[in-house]
Amino acid sequence: MPDHHRASGTGRPTTGDGDDRAALRADCGNCFALCCVALTLTRSADFAVNKAAGTPCRNLRDDFRCGIHSRLRTEGFPGCTVYDCFGAGQKVSVEIYGRRDWRGAPETAQEMFQVFPVVRQLHELLWYLTEAATLDPARPLRGEIRKTLDATEALTRLDASALVGLDVAAHRGEVAVLLGRASELVRATAPGRKKRSHRGGDLMGARLRKADLRGADLRGAYLIAADLSGADLRLADLIGADFRDADLSGADLTGALFLTQAQVNAAKGSGATRLPAALSRPAHWAG
Repeated sequence: MPDHHRASGTGRPTTGDGDDRAALRADCGNCFALCCVALTLTRSADFAVNKAAGTPCRNLRDDFRCGIHSRLRTEGFPGCTVYDCFGAGQKVSVEIYGRRDWRGAPETAQEMFQVFPVVRQLHELLWYLTEAATLDPARPLRGEIRKTLDATEALTRLDASALVGLDVAAHRGEVAVLLGRASELVRATAPGRKKRSHRGGDLMGARLRKADLRGADLRGAYLIAADLSGADLRLADLIGADFRDADLSGADLTGALFLTQAQVNAAKGSGATRLPAALSRPAHWAG
């Protein structure tokens, strides 16, 4: 998987009015390449090979670095360039396993590869909850959001065996309801007519150029290869939306809700695309 921005630490994110999610950004230098081993790869447009979970990728070097990092897209591994562990890699490698890597301590491997995807899901929830805690229109829910954030962070500090047995799907469901309530409060402030919900909708290849999508509910929508060039997505709920090959050239996503770096990396864009401050412009986008 690609090298990401180095995190400033592995502590918990700030839960005040600031949006400090440094600990929820991947720090590959402090990870044992868990995403390159623990996950299943299916040969497709995203991955050039099939790989079983628990089997190291053929491109993984002995130093836990990718041997084709600079050529992932041209070598048939664009899926690796859009993956984001939300800092779970370093959390598992450094904090939970005390820097004992799966090569040097092979007895840890099976359990470590089971723990990693659980922590990754919890860290993704922390990303969304930390953002939700900063949203002014959702202030009536702030106490509940912070309580849920604290509870989620506490789950990441469980020991390995407890994490393996954790019903993370149930916790995700509870958090999703809370995030949905926060989303409704924020989207209600969007100007103009109330937008029709496209939650989970099939918008693959849709022509949405310069569309006014302010405050739209696009949670879980399939926007694969959609033309969103010049679209206004401010205050739109984008949690889980699939932006693979969507054209975001010139689109305005400032203030979009629950957008992640992985979603942005999967899309196409330009120098005129406006992103939330917490996200970076992908290197493969047009200038």
